[in-house]
Amino acid sequence: MIENVQIEVKSKKVMVPKGSSLLEISKSFQDLCKYPILLASVDGVYRELNYKIEEDASILFLDLTSRVGSRTHIAGLTFLLLKAVDDLYGKKATLSVEHSIDKGIYIKTGFPLTQEKTKAIKEQMKKLVESDLEITKMMVERLDAIRYFEQIGDFAKAKTMAYNTNTYITLYRLDNLYNYFYHFMPPRTSLLKDFDVTYIDEKGLVLQFPTVYQTEEIAKYKHHPLMFQVFEEASTFGKRLHIETLADLNEVVSYGKINEVIRMDDTLQNNRLLEIAKEITLKRPKVKVVLVAGPSSSGKTTTTKKLCMYLKSLGYHPKMLSMDNYFVDRKDNPRLPNGEYDYETFKALDLSLFDTQIEQLLKEEEVTIPTYNFFTGKKEFKEKLSFEKNDILLIEGIHALNDKLLTNIPRSAKYKIYLSALTELKIDNHNRFSTTDNRLLRRMVRDNRTRGYSVETTLSTWPNVRNGEEVNIFPYQDEADVIFNTELIYELGVLKTYAEPLLYAVKETSPYYEEAKRLLNLMHLILPISSENIPDDSILREFVGGSYFDAK
Repeated sequence: MIENVQIEVKSKKVMVPKGSSLLEISKSFQDLCKYPILLASVDGVYRELNYKIEEDASILFLDLTSRVGSRTHIAGLTFLLLKAVDDLYGKKATLSVEHSIDKGIYIKTGFPLTQEKTKAIKEQMKKLVESDLEITKMMVERLDAIRYFEQIGDFAKAKTMAYNTNTYITLYRLDNLYNYFYHFMPPRTSLLKDFDVTYIDEKGLVLQFPTVYQTEEIAKYKHHPLMFQVFEEASTFGKRLHIETLADLNEVVSYGKINEVIRMDDTLQNNRLLEIAKEITLKRPKVKVVLVAGPSSSGKTTTTKKLCMYLKSLGYHPKMLSMDNYFVDRKDNPRLPNGEYDYETFKALDLSLFDTQIEQLLKEEEVTIPTYNFFTGKKEFKEKLSFEKNDILLIEGIHALNDKLLTNIPRSAKYKIYLSALTELKIDNHNRFSTTDNRLLRRMVRDNRTRGYSVETTLSTWPNVRNGEEVNIFPYQDEADVIFNTELIYELGVLKTYAEPLLYAVKETSPYYEEAKRLLNLMHLILPISSENIPDDSILREFVGGSYFDAK
């Protein structure tokens, strides 16, 4: 007699044979999801679809429109791409997963790429999807895995595993190809039909897919040359220091040479910002307003204050304004669907007052600028500000690059800076450490230090923050005259020392436990770095404390 267990999916209770896999069960519930089901949450714990149900359980099936489902989808597509290239061009045709770009991931090829080869790769990926091949999860001894990757020439992955103390390692097999991934994996290639591949140049391509933020269709690729240039500069610097992966960074820490890297990296970043200050002065007197924008935890405050300092050293009188002080009164503030105030939307700004006051300042009229009182939800007008011949106005805010801002001032009078922590440091050649995770760790540490927030509080607000960035910041990055990368090659080791203890405070009963566990697993790959030798004017000080600018 077959023993059954009861499962509950979306308030619907059904009986299934004990030992049924999530993949088998998911076929009866595919109509609940727009895209193929890739993963499931079983009693609040994420499980791959090969997991078997042995007792009563509550199940939530997930497709790529969820964040964890999206990561699973991307990991599967990466494996699919690697397999397609291996089928077509052999083991010597290597790939390196670099960074996200325009709703996709940029991937460098270790062989000259052409439009024809890109088309062939895409077609081979489609064939693999149609073949419905199994992606098998397997446990192997870590030392055996290291030897395997050394034998096939994947030394970056072997080197990373040397910093993993587990006895066993989880590998995935697709036909005759084995690999190691840091995210969940779908069980079959037939679930990976939603993708596109775009040729960039002979060095690489972009793997595209639907995202959490754009689920209707895969967006047509739009090239961002400035962004590519900044990522390439970061990559070049890493190669110069022989630090391209987390294992490389760990090696520098192990040999006690990290302090030299800290000094070099911060010096280089300061020099880049000084060059931007010089470029602004060269555009004077035409340029009167410098607009600084970037996503959360990109280091806008420190960057803007440091830029002011550099402009002063060049003989100018910079004056700072924060757009956060120009919120409409709270009673007029738009709300999110859950009823909370939406401070991320452009409509939260008192645009009329802002545009009028900036125009008056540039006409050298004195104005009384507001300070937004978050307690009362109203603007308070106490501080007077005027603008003189040698002044430069610096305005910082998430909407600073929006072309609907300051339409009464000519574009030639504005200099726009987009900044973000554009993380080029990889886990290994096929696993990247995302810029988003880097910024999340920064925010987590700063929120706890400056506001006493728990990790759970930061994680609870992060989706709204990310949604706001997708709508209000990223679409305007091409408006920038320059992109400034605030990432420091060593910072993940420093953030680990602050973030890891906070993450351990998240209990298994918390709805944010799985996300905290994911971040902890990433932290385990990184050796800790002391903040002792970080300069007090470093952007990283904005998050870990001890900044020179905190007292200014």
